[in-house]
Amino acid sequence: MSNQYVPPKVWVNEPSSANKWANINRPVAGARFEKTLPVGEHSLQLYSLGTPNGQKVTIMLEELLALGVKEAEYDAYLINISELDQFSSGFVAVNPNSKIPALVDKSGAEDINVFESASILVHLAEKFGHFLPKSGPARTQTFNWLFWAQGSAPFLGGGFGHFYAYADEKQEYPINRFAMEAKRQLDVLDKQLANNTFIAGEDFTVADMAIWPWYGNLVLGNLYSAAEFLDVASYKNVLRWANLVLQRPSVQRGKIVNTSWGDVSLAERHSAADIDAALNSEK
Repeated sequence: MSNQYVPPKVWVNEPSSANKWANINRPVAGARFEKTLPVGEHSLQLYSLGTPNGQKVTIMLEELLALGVKEAEYDAYLINISELDQFSSGFVAVNPNSKIPALVDKSGAEDINVFESASILVHLAEKFGHFLPKSGPARTQTFNWLFWAQGSAPFLGGGFGHFYAYADEKQEYPINRFAMEAKRQLDVLDKQLANNTFIAGEDFTVADMAIWPWYGNLVLGNLYSAAEFLDVASYKNVLRWANLVLQRPSVQRGKIVNTSWGDVSLAERHSAADIDAALNSEK
């Protein structure tokens, strides 16, 4: 190959294109500018974006509210990652890793910063006592699949999604490598769902909330425009589950929060009425 890349002895960060998605991050952490985060009236303050990782938390909060857990009321503020909001001093103070979602729980004597989507799901599940078995094999099984999602989804998103949908040019090797892994993961889920209504068994849990925004959206054609390329129709158990989860009203509500795109969008959420108005505007 005449244009084969030869790595230098010491890597240096030199952005090579105008691709904003390739150039957002730098090899150092920390705030890039001063900006205070807004704070609403509720005990739970969410700073996020309606990507798959963000949807996990808003779906969880809407599910809790649907159960009548009034203490799960929340304010959700948009963090526009294309505008680098995640590098503000306020956001970095909540999440030093500068990734959405981030939650501040102000319900106690001392504020609790919670970051990483799985950590937020577990925090809320244990705080309110729903969607995570309290003990025994069912709890372990739920954790197995929750952490499976955390380990697997980066190969789907940062791997397959980046090279298939966002890279400057389509390259055969990385697309083939990560398409293979994405399909392997879909097959893992398909086999698990062959004998289970939901991911970890017969109950809807944090495992479903973590996995559906990535793999459910993928097989429903809402991620990377890659449904045909990955032949998602062949994963019939995943499709059955994806549609079952989508039928839940709280999923339909949670997935639009902190979005500024699509037929139904809602940049900020401060009450149930905000989501009601956004959904009614579609009709």
